[in-house]
Amino acid sequence: MNNKYESPLSQRYASEYMLQLFSADTRSQTWRKLWVALAEAEHELGLPVTKEQVEELKAHITDIDYDVVRAREKEVRHDVMAHVHAYGKVAPGAAGIIHLGATSCYVTDNADLIIYKDALLHIRKQLINVMAALAKFADKYKALPTLGYTHYQPAQMVTVGKRASLWLQDFASDLEELDHVVSSMKLLGCRGTTGTEASFMDLFDGDEKKIIKMNEMICEKFGFDDVFDVTGQTYPRKQDSRILNVLSSIAQSCYRMANDIRLLQHDRQIDEPFEEKQIGSSAMPYKRNPMRCERICSLARFLMADAMNAPMTASVQWLERTLDDSANRRISLPEGFLSADAILIIAGNVAAGMRVNEKVIEAAVMEYLPFIATENIMMEAVKRGGNRQELHEIIRGCTMTATARMKNGEKGDLMALLAAEPKLGLKEGEINDILEPSKYIGRCPAQVEAYLKKLAPVLKEATGETAEISI
Repeated sequence: MNNKYESPLSQRYASEYMLQLFSADTRSQTWRKLWVALAEAEHELGLPVTKEQVEELKAHITDIDYDVVRAREKEVRHDVMAHVHAYGKVAPGAAGIIHLGATSCYVTDNADLIIYKDALLHIRKQLINVMAALAKFADKYKALPTLGYTHYQPAQMVTVGKRASLWLQDFASDLEELDHVVSSMKLLGCRGTTGTEASFMDLFDGDEKKIIKMNEMICEKFGFDDVFDVTGQTYPRKQDSRILNVLSSIAQSCYRMANDIRLLQHDRQIDEPFEEKQIGSSAMPYKRNPMRCERICSLARFLMADAMNAPMTASVQWLERTLDDSANRRISLPEGFLSADAILIIAGNVAAGMRVNEKVIEAAVMEYLPFIATENIMMEAVKRGGNRQELHEIIRGCTMTATARMKNGEKGDLMALLAAEPKLGLKEGEINDILEPSKYIGRCPAQVEAYLKKLAPVLKEATGETAEISI
């Protein structure tokens, strides 16, 4: 057991992939890759950087001596220069050209953007897998009638699958937003201390085409199409707002789905996955708490709050830059990604393993369906010669009696009350024919089918990986 604090996100919730992606080692190696890319571009564009120096830098991307880095940073109080020093120790022939013309944000900001893009693509894969599991569930239960609720009060009928399609549509909206963020991401490039590229105007003797080409070459190395058109010392912190906003949006969708499932599990209509040896409560052996959905909601609440860090940072950049963003971003962005990762792991597990208790759902339907069907019952009685106004009052009185019984803890039994009214002229069996649940679900099955057809191209991208949770 570690005797130092560890973030629960790394200790309990996030995936190994995301933990490695946001590790100090990945970040440091990405810095070295950026120094290699800069040196390579400078060599090809005629600056005094030799091919041998570039190859020497390439050969030492992974062998980072963190003891040397820590000792140097303690001395100079500058993390980037500490890493430049350590890199030069293992690549002495290239030590003099590392970081040529660059400022610290060349490695810090570009590395962050590279890591964030990889992380967003991982989140995208997870999101599509959750959507695929939900789509399968929606299709399976597209025609299963269930009681709909507005204000968490019984309303008209829907289907279990149609309700799941509401969750699915939220996720599809998140995917659309995520794809837009990824497709529009740009690198900072190598722009200098205030974004003017003045140092490179000096190095390249005023040849602006070479500066543009250098940045194009760096972008190409890391899979980006372009650099930001204009920058200060850093890339625009609005980019962080867009990233955390889409992660927050995913959290909102997961929260909505999980909260709905928690409500339905309270009514025993739907259960989240529950394993054979799982303990629901330390004191109450019978309990089956919806702990997975509760954890989704808990982590989602954290992520939604965390996303507020980015707009507060973006709004106070102080001209070409200020450093009060640094410590905040080191925490808020990685933890935002780790939270989204953890939430989607659990959401995938829940979406793929939900249990539908059809008999419980049917009982709830049949308890309230007579109320929903009263207009149809009245119309049938009018067809048989009844007076619409008289019938309305009779039915209203029966519903009031049934409601009063239910509020007294008794069975409402509205059907029996209606069948006992001679002026209705309907026997209980005839009323039962009117009370066929499938007659009251509208276009639910067709809506689900049409929506799943629309999503089919995206859902084909699902990897089919099963989402497992470790605790």
